[in-house]
Amino acid sequence: MAPIRRLVLDVLKPHSPSTVKFARNVADASGVVGVNAILLETDREVQNIRLVTEGEAIDADEVERRISDLGGTVHSIDEVVAGEQTVEPRDQPQDWLPP
Repeated sequence: MAPIRRLVLDVLKPHSPSTVKFARNVADASGVVGVNAILLETDREVQNIRLVTEGEAIDADEVERRISDLGGTVHSIDEVVAGEQTVEPRDQPQDWLPP
């Protein structure tokens, strides 16, 4: 099976644990070499964050399990990069808007 190299998740989490602790815990998952946690929105009880994980062979199930164990919920999987190479997104002509 092709390895997962990047996994981008939209996550809803409680205020506690902190985003720092959340990111560090996810970074300890098998195959993860780095995590970027971006705060998108916050309210009285929860925060919405985007978690970008990168590695050579990310264990997506373990990442989701760690999020759940910390009280978070995965709202959506926004990007998956899998295979022997990382393929960066490119704009396509149909994506361009006229000026």
